[in-house]
Amino acid sequence: MHSDAVPGLVVAVDRGRMTVRIEGPDGVPLEVTAMRARELGRHGVVVGDRVRLVGDTSGRPDTLARIVVIEDRTTSLRRTADDTDPTERVVVANADQLVIVTAVANPDPALGFLDRCVVAAYAGGLEPLLCLTKTDLASPQPLLDRYAGLEVDAVPMSREAPLDPLLERLHGRMSVLVGQSGVGKSTLVNRLVPDADRATGEVTKVGKGRHTSSSAVLLDLPGGGTVIDTPGIRSFGLAHVTAEDVVAAFDDVAEAAVDCPPGCGHTAEDPDCALDAWAGAGPPARRERLESLRRLLDAVGQLGPGY
Repeated sequence: MHSDAVPGLVVAVDRGRMTVRIEGPDGVPLEVTAMRARELGRHGVVVGDRVRLVGDTSGRPDTLARIVVIEDRTTSLRRTADDTDPTERVVVANADQLVIVTAVANPDPALGFLDRCVVAAYAGGLEPLLCLTKTDLASPQPLLDRYAGLEVDAVPMSREAPLDPLLERLHGRMSVLVGQSGVGKSTLVNRLVPDADRATGEVTKVGKGRHTSSSAVLLDLPGGGTVIDTPGIRSFGLAHVTAEDVVAAFDDVAEAAVDCPPGCGHTAEDPDCALDAWAGAGPPARRERLESLRRLLDAVGQLGPGY
């Protein structure tokens, strides 16, 4: 069925209409407007999805193709509205890494939000990368120390600093950028992709930025690779994530956790957790790794948009 369907990549979604990039007749990429076929049921389409199209794929104005196949996703960045919401939403599909953009000052880092983003990255199969902006205002060291045990890579940035260190980590990969409003994410995207024209806003007097970008969009980096810019968000619900999802992201920890009793939450309050013995039998860095991991597990258990 649909053997003649054309493969494509979803680069934008807006009110039920998808912009899909396909290979044109001359081999040059072509963007086509499409809708989801009724036969797909309730299966949603998100930016980053690899799909197959039928119908008018000419890309001419006022034409509309149909998405009839959504290929299996290799990764998925998921969130819920809050920790009590049973409805899981896929934000982006098939990205290689999650670039978590946060300012080191003005506004102050929302540590719980950062923890949650790291958890969501690991749970979805993405590699987390911290992009620390406004380092001309304060030192990034506290944040670097916070995630050292988990070996989360970080790139300190400022408005005047060259983009080369960040571009090196983005080159040839599909990266999704997330960050709360006011941290400089849209400004950063405009520097990375000069013709992106993403709206920017000032930080309010109470230290929270105004929402600017209103929809996720995939953008091509001039040197190769793509970035998916997402709207500024204030919360990152993790109702769909379990402690086992987090532990499974670390091979060495997951191997040690096999000796834990059934139902172990792997926290310091679990008296028979095997991870304490594992950490105690290794170098000091192992204890630091366990402490960082347990902070993420606490993030999974906390309620409310502030954490």
